[in-house]
Amino acid sequence: RVQLVESGGGEVQAGGSIRLTCKSSSGDNYINYCMVWYREAPGKEREGVAALDSDGSTDYGTSVKGRFTVSRDNAKNILYLQMNSLKTEDTGMYFCAADKCNPSDYDVVHAMVVNPNVATYWGQGTKVTVAS
Repeated sequence: RVQLVESGGGEVQAGGSIRLTCKSSSGDNYINYCMVWYREAPGKEREGVAALDSDGSTDYGTSVKGRFTVSRDNAKNILYLQMNSLKTEDTGMYFCAADKCNPSDYDVVHAMVVNPNVATYWGQGTKVTVAS
């Protein structure tokens, strides 16, 4: 079982930046998991934002490419999402999630972004509001 706790959400002006953090606790080794960020906004479907495996292979949702950067600290069991050049449409609840995968498995990383329901373990979410 993996427990995930997100933090770092808040309100920010359009054009600004914010960094989200997801702390993982598990009896298993953190490097055995691919990690992903999803977001949910009112009236919109859940959207895959960014994902990566333990070796650093990444994939991003089309709407955030070039603006968001996902990273992880395997020694601290922490996942990050650096969000720059924020837009009002980035407003939403951001969730981190995890699923077991092998290192350097880009196919799984990509699948986690394009299928927002595939991950097994989920956090409770942190809210990001981007004001105009």
